[in-house]
Amino acid sequence: MLSTLHESLVEMFRDKPSLAADLLAGPLDAPVPSFERIRVASGDVTTLAPAELRADVVLSFTDESDDGEERPTLTVVVEVQLHKNDRKRRSWPAYVAKLHARYGSPVVLLVLCTTSATATWAAEPIALGPGSIVMPLVLGPDLVPVVNTAEHARRAPEIAVLSALTHGRDRRRRDVLDAVMSVFGSLDTEHALLYAETMLVALPEEARRYLEAQMTTEGTHKLEFRTEFFRRLRDQYLVEGRAEGEALGEARGEARGEARGEARTLLTVLAARGIDVPDDIRIRITGCTDADELDAWVKRAATADSIDDLFD
Repeated sequence: MLSTLHESLVEMFRDKPSLAADLLAGPLDAPVPSFERIRVASGDVTTLAPAELRADVVLSFTDESDDGEERPTLTVVVEVQLHKNDRKRRSWPAYVAKLHARYGSPVVLLVLCTTSATATWAAEPIALGPGSIVMPLVLGPDLVPVVNTAEHARRAPEIAVLSALTHGRDRRRRDVLDAVMSVFGSLDTEHALLYAETMLVALPEEARRYLEAQMTTEGTHKLEFRTEFFRRLRDQYLVEGRAEGEALGEARGEARGEARGEARTLLTVLAARGIDVPDDIRIRITGCTDADELDAWVKRAATADSIDDLFD
């Protein structure tokens, strides 16, 4: 099962494809051809073999040719690799070959790793045979920029989140956590929740407590960050829900917005407390449209020892 951290990092690239270009041209110092747009392409690289191959994210960089037709200039395969997995690594050359055949453009295999050991492992050339080698471009902790000012963080929110995830583990680098917190006021609800959830899941307890204290004016309460920070974001969901209500009916749109906010809150609290959420339970939570029931689950999550306690 994929972890919440894995899913959150993957979603970051899906939501902002230009992040891949920023990382390639910046810390990875890789050439990026001219392009007019980047779109998220199908990650399905299934062949005639029985096993399905699916990349985390595939990004297609395109430009306009002289005759006005859109032409691919670069294809980037983004793989989030949190741990060593030799079986997964053996599938990477298949991604590169299949996508090169599909788009006819150069293909870059960009691997994001959260630990130095995994990054070193992932960066090893993959030799398929004489004259056939795939070279991953790996972004590990050593290459993630230190974003420690509000100005820098607001220019590049996603880079600031990666910086916090990497360097915020060091108690001497609270400046990177302060910097990333400065961007939340300018983000839309969906991205604010996604980035906050990612950090609360991945950072060690001391850093997580520091962030929680910044998310609320009453940081001494164990779950006060939820009732302040996430309630504010949930209220924004209600505003969005009312906008949806113009097309779907006012009550229905507002209820949907409230339920979405409660579901996000619940998943974040569970993740912050280290409680694993199986795929079927995650589907049950995100598919629930009863905000009152979701709120009851959130309250149970505050003292639950396992996912089973949530529905008792």
